[in-house]
Amino acid sequence: MDNFMIIYKILKALEAAMDLPEFKIDQINNNKLKISYERWARYLEMMADIGLVKGVSVYTDIMGETNVDAENMRITIKGLEYLTENTIMQKIYKTAKGIKEVIPGL
Repeated sequence: MDNFMIIYKILKALEAAMDLPEFKIDQINNNKLKISYERWARYLEMMADIGLVKGVSVYTDIMGETNVDAENMRITIKGLEYLTENTIMQKIYKTAKGIKEVIPGL
């Protein structure tokens, strides 16, 4: 899956979660997005570094394993701007979603 498509999906889920009292990170975990844990952690870290999200901590423990604390992750104004300004990604996302609904198993 395209890197920017995954970032878009994460941001879109966080934007939708603004109406919820609590957000469950399982909705956008690496398994749901069908990517490795390491790649997922890097996406979250990069998104936090440039200010698209906040409430994320990515760190390496003493065993050398990557850990993510994203239970309090939320979208920022910059993240909302990214979603609004990225109309090409919105079109691709809607097209892909439509294709998936038409062709089961994708």
